[in-house]
Amino acid sequence: MRRHAMNGNDEQGFSRLPTPDSRLPGSEATPIVGVVLGAGKSSRFGEPKQLLPFEDTTLLGQVVRDANASDLDRVVVVLGLASAELRASLEFGRAVVVENTAYGTGCASSLLAGLDAAGEGCEALVLLLGDQPGVKAEFIDLALSGWSRERSWASVTSYRGELGLPFVFARDAFGELRGLHGDKAVWKLIEAYPERVSRVEVDVALPPDVDTPEDYEMALAHWRGSA
Repeated sequence: MRRHAMNGNDEQGFSRLPTPDSRLPGSEATPIVGVVLGAGKSSRFGEPKQLLPFEDTTLLGQVVRDANASDLDRVVVVLGLASAELRASLEFGRAVVVENTAYGTGCASSLLAGLDAAGEGCEALVLLLGDQPGVKAEFIDLALSGWSRERSWASVTSYRGELGLPFVFARDAFGELRGLHGDKAVWKLIEAYPERVSRVEVDVALPPDVDTPEDYEMALAHWRGSA
C-alpha cells in the first residue's frame, strides 16, 4: 500500500465521536484495536514476503512485535497466504490471529476480517501493514495519543509531510470501512473525506513498505539507519 497525496492538506478533521462521558483510549470497556494486515499475496517474491529475515525476526514478526509493544488494547493479525507456515514460524505474543480466505480479492477483505475480529465494542481501529516493519511502537503510540486529543473520524500519520500508516478510524467510520472493496480502498476513503481526517506528525522519514526486492533492501537500510 503506497502513500498518496491527500486533497485538502491543511484541513483538520472534526470530531464526531466524543460525548461528555466518552471513554479514553485504554479503557477495557471500549478498546482500541490494532489490525495488522499480513495476508498479502507476495506476487513479486518467490516466497511469502512475511517470512523474509528482518534483524532477529521476520518482516511480519517485527510488525507484530511493535504492535504488541505499543499501547494498543488489543492486536489482531490477519493472515492469508501461507497462513499455516506463518503460524508455525512466528511468535504472535498477545496478538489474536485470524484468517482471510479471500485475501486474493485485495486488502479490503483483510480489513473486514480484522474489523470483525475487533468486535462491536471497539472504540477505534488502528491499521498497520504487515510489510512495513519501520513503524515502531512509539509511532503507533503517537498516532493513538494524537487521535485521542481530537477524536476525529479518522487520522493519518504524516512523516515529514509524507502520509502513511498507522491510520486510526473512529467507530463512526466503521460503516464506510465495511463498504470497501479491492486494493487501495482505504486510501480512496481517506482522500474522499479530507475535512474529516486529522494528521499526526512524526519527525522521521516515511518507513518503506515492502512490495519488491528493492523495497526490502530499502526497509533494511531504513531500519538500521534509525537504530
